[in-house]
Amino acid sequence: MEVRKFGLIGKKLAHSLSKKYFEDKFSKEGIKNCSYELIELSDISALLEATYNFNGFNVTIPYKESIIPFLDLLDADAKEIGAVNVVKIDKGKLSGYNTDFRAFMETIKKLNLQNEKALVLGTGGASKAVCYALKKLGIAVSTVSREKEDSLKYEDLTEEILKSCKLIVNTTPLGMFPNINDFPNIPYNFLTKEHLLYDLTFNPVETEFLKKGKSFGAKTKNGQEMFELQAELSWKIWNS
Repeated sequence: MEVRKFGLIGKKLAHSLSKKYFEDKFSKEGIKNCSYELIELSDISALLEATYNFNGFNVTIPYKESIIPFLDLLDADAKEIGAVNVVKIDKGKLSGYNTDFRAFMETIKKLNLQNEKALVLGTGGASKAVCYALKKLGIAVSTVSREKEDSLKYEDLTEEILKSCKLIVNTTPLGMFPNINDFPNIPYNFLTKEHLLYDLTFNPVETEFLKKGKSFGAKTKNGQEMFELQAELSWKIWNS
């Protein structure tokens, strides 16, 4: 029987646990004739050649936005978000979806946040999915970026802003393996036990961002649950 091929495309994938996750899933659930590969692309233009015999793949930094022109179809949510993290290939046609926002939204719902405002650190593809999910849940969002003009800058973050935003989500790769000593430059001394710091990264399990938040009494959550949820949603899409 022909092997069904899946994988993850990105630029640098040493940090990724996706291959292990899916290989463990295939083994535990007795799923035969499937493989999952890590595909490092130095440029998105190599996409079609790298995935021509695949059945589907996930997308990570830095290609969640730049992949869109290569797709034949785009799911309504992915189109509105402007970022894709799942691609299904059927009869040579590439269809793009976003499971990041659904997975993030499910994890946030469980936290029962009431009338909160959120700061989202970063403005890339993951940030777009997080902002979309938060707005769907009625949570007001401000983004923080070193570069984007319509976002707050890190140096703009005052005690008053942090006091009004009890949820802070890191969507940047700062602190991700192997650069585990990096962290977003927010004024951690303004954090309190009323804050929740959520890092989409989970390798390492506790990033410097979360450690610093915890040292000032904030609650913390890493991206493990979100990762697993988006992976399972990806699998459903590939098999629908």
